[in-house]
Amino acid sequence: MAVPKPQIEAVLSVPPLNVTEPREVRHVLVDEALKAGRFGGCYNVVLYYMKLNEEDNGLFLAGRIVESLGKSLLEKPILAGRLHRKENGDTEFQLVPNDSGIRLLEARIPMTLSEFLELNANNDLEPELVFWKDIDEQTPEYSPLFYIQVTKFQCGGYTIGISCSLLVSENLLVDNFLGKWTDMHNKMLPPNEMTKTPIFYPPGLVSYESPPTEIITRTPSRNGAPSMVFKITAEDANFNKELAMLCVEEAEQRLGRKMGSEFSLFVKQSSEDIKVEDCSNGICSEHVSELKKKITPTTWEDFGVYEVAFHEGNKPVHVSRWIGSVSEGNVIAIPYPKEGVSAVVIVTLPIENGL
Repeated sequence: MAVPKPQIEAVLSVPPLNVTEPREVRHVLVDEALKAGRFGGCYNVVLYYMKLNEEDNGLFLAGRIVESLGKSLLEKPILAGRLHRKENGDTEFQLVPNDSGIRLLEARIPMTLSEFLELNANNDLEPELVFWKDIDEQTPEYSPLFYIQVTKFQCGGYTIGISCSLLVSENLLVDNFLGKWTDMHNKMLPPNEMTKTPIFYPPGLVSYESPPTEIITRTPSRNGAPSMVFKITAEDANFNKELAMLCVEEAEQRLGRKMGSEFSLFVKQSSEDIKVEDCSNGICSEHVSELKKKITPTTWEDFGVYEVAFHEGNKPVHVSRWIGSVSEGNVIAIPYPKEGVSAVVIVTLPIENGL
């Protein structure tokens, strides 16, 4: 059976409903040794929903979520912002919540959701359900940090595909932006509005028989990079390169693949700072055994809340999560405010043969 690809029907930007003031920026500290691709990679989530009833239909979902999404962004305006290069050097950047908006795409695929899930069991089809375009190294201020793709199936089922830059991934992994957004969505939408065409119905606003390629060109998918999730299980543990290397070593042993001699390390140091640096693989600490006690392998299910519904009572039948658009390995460390845990760490190993 030939596998059809989703057809993009509409593209629009969704900013916060109100202007963000004050604009609290996040400093991005970049190691001078890093080369092109310093901001590559994204955190991907795909949520699958069957059609619950006539009211819960993917037909108008993209239009319905615009207002609730804009309102939710009032609490997390950084997701609708952009990355800017500071004037005093090309290795100093800032994440600025300038309300440029996240990118929302509506797509349609000529098959049922059940058929897609069956085909996906033996094929890598999920990248078609998310959209990502790498941050442009020369003009990062024009690159969205967050994309949402709503894909409608013939059966009335739908998927919500989310891609966000690794620089803001903690909003999904730790801050539960998705859960807060769906709560807002269900509170805002009266039951008698479910069957009405929404005001912000994307195909009614912008529609293309053949969408312009300069608008919808995506970064080619480079899936296949295996990832492993860890938690640092000491409240007073300061995350450092040695802990990163121990996580890498554990991931290499469990996944049967090597990181390589160097990798990129993303460390969110505070709400105002995130550091991206080159890290050489290898352990030289005299206290390895003590450090290992602070590391616990875990799963994606421990982080982020994804049992969410855009229509009350209809939770996803399946959820997928992965680190996408990477060819080289990296490690992401994010503070995790939970008793007995100080950080969540994600190790992504390189794609085999550079594919």
